[in-house]
Amino acid sequence: MFFRPILAIITAVLIITTSYFFSGIAIGKTAKTQVPGVYSFMLGDFTITALSDGTLPQDLPKLLTNTNPAEIDRLLHSSFLTNPVEASINAFLIDTGDKQVLVDTGSGELFGPKLGGKLQVSLKAAGYAPDEIDTVLLTHIHSDHSGGLVKGDQLMFPTATVYVGKPDVDFWLNPANAERSQLDRKYFDEAVKTVKPYLDAGKLKPFSGKTVILPGITARPTPGHTPGHSFFLVQSGGESIEFWGDILHVASVQFPKPEITIVYDVDPNAAAVQRAKQFADAQISRRLVAGAHLPFPGVGHIRAEGKGYAWVPVDYRWREQ
Repeated sequence: MFFRPILAIITAVLIITTSYFFSGIAIGKTAKTQVPGVYSFMLGDFTITALSDGTLPQDLPKLLTNTNPAEIDRLLHSSFLTNPVEASINAFLIDTGDKQVLVDTGSGELFGPKLGGKLQVSLKAAGYAPDEIDTVLLTHIHSDHSGGLVKGDQLMFPTATVYVGKPDVDFWLNPANAERSQLDRKYFDEAVKTVKPYLDAGKLKPFSGKTVILPGITARPTPGHTPGHSFFLVQSGGESIEFWGDILHVASVQFPKPEITIVYDVDPNAAAVQRAKQFADAQISRRLVAGAHLPFPGVGHIRAEGKGYAWVPVDYRWREQ
């Protein structure tokens, strides 16, 4: 008889605890905040980490060119998507052991408080601080790639040297181009806001042509989207990955139809030709590639499919090495 009251108390505690536990799960399912976006893997002796800067919606009929709404809808439908689509903004960290190298910096404050701007949160979650970054590689100067360089008047990577293709520096930081270009003036203003502080501080190093930035890291010009758009080829221990920047913006549309362009292209025709060439080369070489606007983590391969191409993301891995 003595054990019955004890058993009743234990049962009551278990019921209360279990109810509380499952109510917590229900609350968790309705949470509106994602955890920081971080995905790391080894490339030879280097550690590569994909860092999410967040996502933003894209109204494709307003943005894509050399196509039409019906074609866009058909291509989206094939990928189980509808307009507007959510675009990833990805940056990447290369930890060589000696150097911490950041590829692109996300959008910073340029898209407002609710869109993008999450790179610093992801960087911290990956175990790195901004002042640990030695080198920043910009695939090109656009708001969602150079925006994270600054916060207000503050350099977000004060100890880093920033590398970017010289044609982009010459184009975006030239006031005369802002006056005569048909592109939105804000792109030039944002370039001045984000990149010029590093130029003024002596921390900007424009490069021309194919350039070895650091041992194992080589820049390769791929103009079209912008005049100085570049890929960065990273090699270590017989393995390689190439960071592609904005060779494409919408995987579900531009892989099957590389000729489709976007209003952000400085030279749409050159961008389409460049995209077709790089897709063809990548599917032949079977090279691992990473894209700024591919669905996070944005790392995978390209294969030929029909008259176009298809994206094959890497298998997710989370286990001890």
